Amino acid sequence: MKYITVGKAAKLLHVTTLTLRNWDKKGQLKAYRHPINNYRVYRLDQIEEFVRRIERSRAQKSIKKFDVF
Repeated sequence: MKYITVGKAAKLLHVTTLTLRNWDKKGQLKAYRHPINNYRVYRLDQIEEFVRRIERSRAQKSIKKFDVF
């Protein structure tokens, strides 16, 4: 498994590092701790899955419903 830093994860997701920390606190995107320095790190596969979930959510919202009279 490949782990990336908070900064790299933030760049991939186009958000700030503070946003990532808030998502971690809310349980939306789990961070792991580096065993030596205790910094937050993220698994790359989790970041990729998170992006897919966001894209699916946006796709579902973009489906427009029309009332037929």
